[in-house]
Amino acid sequence: MASVVPSEDRTAWILAQRPARTRTPDPNAPHGVFLERERLASGEVVDTGVVLLTNRECPWKCLMCDLWKDTTRETVPAGAIPRQLDAALQTWTQAGKRPAQVKLYNSGSFFDVAAIPPIDYAPVARRLAFARHVVVESHPLLIGDRAVLFRDLLDGSLEVAMGLETAHPEVLGKLNKKFDLAQFARAAEFLANHQIALRVFLLVNPPFLSGAEAAEWVVKSAEFAFGCGASAVTLIPTRDGNGAIERLRESGEFVPPTLAELESAHRAALAIGRGRVFVDTWALEPFSTCPHCFAARCGRLERLNLTQSDEPAVSCDCCGAS
Repeated sequence: MASVVPSEDRTAWILAQRPARTRTPDPNAPHGVFLERERLASGEVVDTGVVLLTNRECPWKCLMCDLWKDTTRETVPAGAIPRQLDAALQTWTQAGKRPAQVKLYNSGSFFDVAAIPPIDYAPVARRLAFARHVVVESHPLLIGDRAVLFRDLLDGSLEVAMGLETAHPEVLGKLNKKFDLAQFARAAEFLANHQIALRVFLLVNPPFLSGAEAAEWVVKSAEFAFGCGASAVTLIPTRDGNGAIERLRESGEFVPPTLAELESAHRAALAIGRGRVFVDTWALEPFSTCPHCFAARCGRLERLNLTQSDEPAVSCDCCGAS
């Protein structure tokens, strides 16, 4: 049976599935600010500040992405990103924290000049002078001199997170990522050559893969990421909410992962033994089938993110999990 996603002009189809925007973001305010704990490559567990920056929508229209909902239609004015960071710093100060690591996530690419004006790199770096390590995200095709420029402005080290999603060549194309594995590898090599660390985002059960095939490919994808020099891989359960994923679910081309499949993916990727493996534990309730063991299982994944060592699975008399 033919896919509901056309082989040509996927972007137009993806845009046509979108629900209407319901929010008009303030370009001077971050979409989110919070604190978490994360294990560094050194093994140290540190306070980590996360800022979800408000900026213009990413030019790439990935099939599974719903982050556009909190983006602006136009490039934010110069100075807006530093003002957003000021708000984050105030939040952390009020919490009595000055995090050792800061993640700046912007629903796209930090090195997209239409999203983050390069004139703001220096003001951002000055505000992050206290941070030992800074993480930003970027599309592989935007990795280049701007990454080196920003690295040189920082007092601490830089890490770039890139969304590979899957190393399955055909599925990668269908996700509308608009890069291939060779281009990803070249971007990773550029980062390594310029002493910039790499983390890689991977999807658990991306569209067009499910069951045993999805389980096999998440491991292959993690192996590819580590082979490209990643020091960390983050496993993200594929979520609906952007219109396109709902259509694919209706057609049978997307099957959301279960919590058990997410646990298995983490165990298998961690067993590779070549770097840290994190699980995105945000809003995992839809992937759980049992309210009795959900909190314990989520808590276990959060502990594993910090320890990077396996522990026995949670047993549940109600659903039979073990």
